[in-house]
Amino acid sequence: MTIRTAKAVILLIVGGCAAVAGFLFTEHREYREAVVVSPYISEVKRLSDYSDSVKNSVNDANVYIFNSGVPGGTVVLIGGTHPEEPVANLSAQIFTENVKPLRGRIIVINRINRSASLGTRMGEAYPRFFHVNTPWGVKRWRYGDRVASPLDSWPDPEVYIHSPSGQNLAYMDVRNANRTWPGRPDGLLAERTCFAAMELIRNEKADIVMDFHEAELEYAVENTIVVHEKGQSVAAMASMMLTSQTFDVPIGMEFSPKALHGLSHREIGDHSEAVSYLAEVAEPMLDRIRGITDEELLMSGKDRFVMKAGEHKLLYAPIDENGWPVHKRTARHVTTLMTILQVHNMLSPDKTVILEGIPTYAEMMNKGLGPFFADPGASPAERVFYD
Repeated sequence: MTIRTAKAVILLIVGGCAAVAGFLFTEHREYREAVVVSPYISEVKRLSDYSDSVKNSVNDANVYIFNSGVPGGTVVLIGGTHPEEPVANLSAQIFTENVKPLRGRIIVINRINRSASLGTRMGEAYPRFFHVNTPWGVKRWRYGDRVASPLDSWPDPEVYIHSPSGQNLAYMDVRNANRTWPGRPDGLLAERTCFAAMELIRNEKADIVMDFHEAELEYAVENTIVVHEKGQSVAAMASMMLTSQTFDVPIGMEFSPKALHGLSHREIGDHSEAVSYLAEVAEPMLDRIRGITDEELLMSGKDRFVMKAGEHKLLYAPIDENGWPVHKRTARHVTTLMTILQVHNMLSPDKTVILEGIPTYAEMMNKGLGPFFADPGASPAERVFYD
């Protein structure tokens, strides 16, 4: 083989690899996730209906509103803040597809940082998609990154200066939708997204805001409800009820630090009348000591290296051969919010929110998640939306 022929072969191989990579990237970025809303949907708005700051942007999210028509409280549920924490999105969608409000309202955003779901973290070999088996087939979601894509938010500053506190944060946190609350209407994408969400919270007079998350087992704030001081009594009672009656692994309560800015559990409570909560659950996929990073690890929550670290008491959450499967993590989030509402209703009866149709912890543990997602192909077109 001549040098010229060798060069041509190498160019063909490189071109072929680039073409395949481009196809895979485009398929992931352009994939739309079907959502079959509950028959009790009242209205579907867009985040841009509350602020032009996100109009025509990739983060102009669907806002699903379920109104019982009976006076009561309003809860806003946020999923998808960090798309590398997929249970946040799954848990929000459990409500979107199943809820029947009997009193008050629930407003759900399945993916508040859609941009972050359109790519995965560089150098981590994350899977592009994950799948849930259902009675009607396999349902697919995008797996994503922690922060908005630089394709949608650029350039990053040398140092991100949080507004309005002036606190200095890491440069990439300007793309992190849980470091940019309460946001700015003229900021970068995540700041504008949080500003629009704050406008929603204020205009809809929300009483409760819940932000779902997952965290590595090496992280201290784990299996925890983090709460603004306005909601400490509710969170404490919910934590005790869940730990004593429902969960095999306790769920704790942490106070939102007053000096740590940009986080939903601090800024939403400070800049609105709502009580802000954030729930964390264990996700071994995020641990730096994990093994192969694939969909199996994401869904099963089993990793022998993380287990070994647990044996040496290096983790903040227990793990055994059963792992932390996706249905268990989702069940914990869903049940945590339902328990918080139960306690909230006792302490604030004039702001009661009563929801039906949501699967119980036992149902999700026994049946998995599949039975609680509807087939978009067999559903009325007016109930099918895309995130």
